[in-house]
Amino acid sequence: MEKTYSLTAHYDEFQEVKYGSRYSSGTLSNGLSLHLGGGIEGSGRGRGGRGRDRDQPSGVPRWSRREVCLLSGLVFAAGLCVILGSMLVLKYLSLEQEGHCRLDCQRKKALLKASRFISANIDPTINPCTDFYSFACGGWLRRHGIPEDKLSYGIITAIGEHNEEKLQHLLQQPVRRREPNSAERKVKDFYHSCMDMQEIDRLGSAPMTEVIESCGGWDLSGVPPGGAGWESSNAPQRPDFNELLYRTQGVYSTAVFFSLTVNVDDKNSSRNAIRIDQEGLTLPERTLYLGQDEDSVKILAAYKALMERLLSMLGAHNATQKSREILQLETRLANITVSEFDEQRKDISTMYNRLTLRQLQRIAPSIHWKRLLDRIFQDNFSEDEEIVVLATDYMQKVSEIIKTTSKRVLHNYMLWRIVAALSEHLSTAFRSTIHEFSREIDGTERQLDLGQLCLNQANKHFGMALGALFVEEHFSSHSKAKVQELVEDIKHALDVRLQELDWMDTETKEAARSKLKHMMVMTGYPDFLLNPELTDQEYGFGVNEKTYFKNILSSIKFNIKLSVKKIHKEVDKTAWLLPPQALNAYYLPNKNQMVFPAGILQPTLYDPQFPQSLNYGGIGAIIGHELTHGYDDWGGQYDRHGNLKQWWTEESYRKFQKKAECIIKLYDNFTVYNQKVNGRLTLGENIADMGGLKLSYYAYQKWIRDHGPEQPLPGLKHTHEQLLFIAFLPLLFCPLSQLTSSIYLQLLTDKHAPEHYRVIGSVSQFDEFGRAFHCPRGSPMHPINKCSVW
Repeated sequence: MEKTYSLTAHYDEFQEVKYGSRYSSGTLSNGLSLHLGGGIEGSGRGRGGRGRDRDQPSGVPRWSRREVCLLSGLVFAAGLCVILGSMLVLKYLSLEQEGHCRLDCQRKKALLKASRFISANIDPTINPCTDFYSFACGGWLRRHGIPEDKLSYGIITAIGEHNEEKLQHLLQQPVRRREPNSAERKVKDFYHSCMDMQEIDRLGSAPMTEVIESCGGWDLSGVPPGGAGWESSNAPQRPDFNELLYRTQGVYSTAVFFSLTVNVDDKNSSRNAIRIDQEGLTLPERTLYLGQDEDSVKILAAYKALMERLLSMLGAHNATQKSREILQLETRLANITVSEFDEQRKDISTMYNRLTLRQLQRIAPSIHWKRLLDRIFQDNFSEDEEIVVLATDYMQKVSEIIKTTSKRVLHNYMLWRIVAALSEHLSTAFRSTIHEFSREIDGTERQLDLGQLCLNQANKHFGMALGALFVEEHFSSHSKAKVQELVEDIKHALDVRLQELDWMDTETKEAARSKLKHMMVMTGYPDFLLNPELTDQEYGFGVNEKTYFKNILSSIKFNIKLSVKKIHKEVDKTAWLLPPQALNAYYLPNKNQMVFPAGILQPTLYDPQFPQSLNYGGIGAIIGHELTHGYDDWGGQYDRHGNLKQWWTEESYRKFQKKAECIIKLYDNFTVYNQKVNGRLTLGENIADMGGLKLSYYAYQKWIRDHGPEQPLPGLKHTHEQLLFIAFLPLLFCPLSQLTSSIYLQLLTDKHAPEHYRVIGSVSQFDEFGRAFHCPRGSPMHPINKCSVW
């Protein structure tokens, strides 16, 4: 979810020379009026004038001087009208011709730009039938290096950089609406507070220390560490465990032991529900705590060093001991946590449990659930209030861990989770310490530029306010409408494919088509952003240019308040999860909704001036990708209304699983730096990549049938069918190789396969690719046996 070329000058100059002097209005009007005026005067004076009137026979009316003058004036006026009319006609014809020429010129420029873009990125020395990824990306890889502040660098990264330049420019512009509630003023003040490192450094650790003290301080202030009073009910100044649990979850929005969110009820998509799930680990994957290989041991050591250093900087005594105890507790949590790629986490129907508070209290008695939820939601829930629990076994085990762990360690663990979430907003010393950890685990050499870091935070905390500025400046309603047309073409392609499938029975096909028909698609931006007053209402909290850390806390507090309000309201199925400037797209199964923000509808993924082959291969494949998520191993569990419901017949689902197993095995055989890709973890994304490519191809074939073939790109021998495949994921990514350590984390935690295999895994399984590039059957990119779902 990262250049234009020009050649107009001499051509436009030629237009002016050719058409400007030839159709000069002055030349035409003077010539015609002199000619007509002379003719009239000649008829009256050329042969004696008055003498002719005297000799006129009797009975013929005489022309008086006044009548002659009037007649002359009428003739002159008529001539003048003819002249002006002629001028207007000629001018219109001239402008129309010039307009056609200008449009033709713009079209030629766009085709040349597209041609140069393709030529610069491909490597024609590589056989596309052997390694299509290297063929499509070879030119890009030769011309670029990995910036020190990035793990990899590709075309999508470059698009993101262009977007960031636009956004930073918008943030640096003077505030136009300075009203107290102005969202524009707030996002710009927030950005400036983040950029003020002098003030942030002056405050040092004080903002975080204040938070720690409000939570009781390290080691439960007032009780000697390890002293006899720890487990005694009479221990002085000992904060209540449930009080600190409330503060972490309900004040600082930090998950400890479990996550607590408000989201769509999977089995009743019209209502919101409180959801509880496993969470509480600081590292991104449970296996990192278990030290099963050399890489995880290295990461674990770096994590412990980070924790020890930050605790020391924040005034914790015996930081080494505290770090060791917190790590031991997180390791116990890791042992009861189920990995996201485990089969248990794939079947949402099995995970879903709707429990009453009374039932949850019996399952996890170490937590006072009613008191916690009453305080967070400012309500008085009955014990029959139902909540959704997605990890009941985990909650039972975590309750036992809480019961058998020292209250001092529990307390310090919860404080550490808050510190881990908020320390990035502190002074340079804290940011450098965190970067040392990042460099150790993924190899990033340089910290993010301050401007980019503050832009990231502005996107996170004021996304819609910044989005309103972005849309006004960089995205038109016309583009929104054009992309919507493309979406409809892709949906039509899927509808046709569903009817043609030979492995899906009629009942399941009808349910699948019904889901497609009801799917909500949102493109560009939410319409309310066009109204500044409505945008202002998104940010009901104050912002100060001099208090960055407090601005962060205010935003967190306000967003908790918004979540709390949702529990009493019906689900808003038009709400956006991402702001319009996001370089991303998504499908939500519990809303049956696809969203394509303006940030991803940018050149070169989408350019209205480019050939449609490139648009269908670029943004079209992304649209198809998200659309296919509605029918993958996760999204396929939800019906047309977004409810968790089995709409497949047993026979059709069995055949789907068999086809999915083929894809799992295909990706299991891919390796990166001697590490295997996890075909099961990446299954949903792989199905979507394959499906998105096919749908974009079939939709483009329909476009060709409706509009006729496209003009070839100048200087390129590739057909437009080939260009569609070239514009597919290769030109979306083309990343330079990531560092070994970051690849390790990606393979462990990312539900997407490495980019190289996302490309060749998709094209090699599509017969039409082999035909378009004339690949021999049995070549690497055109194997005899293929996997296919859609």
